[in-house]
Amino acid sequence: MLCQECRRNEANIHIVKNIHGKQTELNLCEECARKKDELDFTFEPQFSLHKLFSSMLNQSLRDARESNEVANTQCQSCGLTFAQFSQVGRLGCGDCFAAFEDKLKPLLRRIHAGSAHNGKVPVKVQGRVRAIRQIDQLKEELQVKIQNEEFEDAALLRDCIRELESAVDKGATVVEEDDNSSSKGEKQ
Repeated sequence: MLCQECRRNEANIHIVKNIHGKQTELNLCEECARKKDELDFTFEPQFSLHKLFSSMLNQSLRDARESNEVANTQCQSCGLTFAQFSQVGRLGCGDCFAAFEDKLKPLLRRIHAGSAHNGKVPVKVQGRVRAIRQIDQLKEELQVKIQNEEFEDAALLRDCIRELESAVDKGATVVEEDDNSSSKGEKQ
């Protein structure tokens, strides 16, 4: 088969590209492939996490009123400034997160859709962790009930929270009740 570019040399390089679902094929000789830069197999991704973080941080700096003050915020332990972090994309030490916390939390929320890690929980402590999460959720509901002046419901929530907290403190495994468990023996 002849080269599709020069039409005189034997095509010994077969290139298939798939761009946005459209597939194109090229049969080129080595010389034409070099001219079209099709033999360069070095891979430098156009997208990198460093570029993503850097652009998000730069956007945050542009949005801030005191961008100069923000950029010059410095970690007391390692001396890294927030401007340096936004260029490098890495924190310098373990204390950097505390130093840049107010600037990093909005960034983490944008990237991860939240700033709390809710990863896997070991089987042995699942009941305890579930109970602690339930307590936190009930406390939020309690605050809403208090703000809405629904004091009777708030008192019920308070009692439920106390029960769960005492169970967690005692180390008891808290099992969520199944609504169907009470009616298993009953005829319908």
